[in-house]
Amino acid sequence: MTRVWKWNRPVTVREVLEDLQQERSIAYTTVMTVLDNLHQKGWVRREAEGRAYRYEAVSTRAAYAAALMNDAWSQSDNPAAALVAFFGMMSAEQREALRDAVRMVQGPETPAGQNPPQGPADESPAAPEGDDGR
Repeated sequence: MTRVWKWNRPVTVREVLEDLQQERSIAYTTVMTVLDNLHQKGWVRREAEGRAYRYEAVSTRAAYAAALMNDAWSQSDNPAAALVAFFGMMSAEQREALRDAVRMVQGPETPAGQNPPQGPADESPAAPEGDDGR
């Protein structure tokens, strides 16, 4: 998957093979089998191009990592304890990234003492005192 994500476009077995061969010796059939397995598992889609296929990731690397974390967390018999243990393993940089992510999900904060807008009803001007609308 790392090689497929790396290019961020549909890739052939040959392209992945040539990239991997820069680091180690590997057979064409091995790469083909792995990409076929990833297709069978639904992690990549493929489209025929002549006698070969082009493979493309179904989701981003971030979405894949999030799904793995969610799966692991949901299998815990004590999700809160699992989170505490996970947070304890994080570096300071990872904890800061977590704080940033929580802020992004929560949206903008309202300054203390102010009520957030409630929608269109709050936007209409109030009628002057003594004016009953007639």
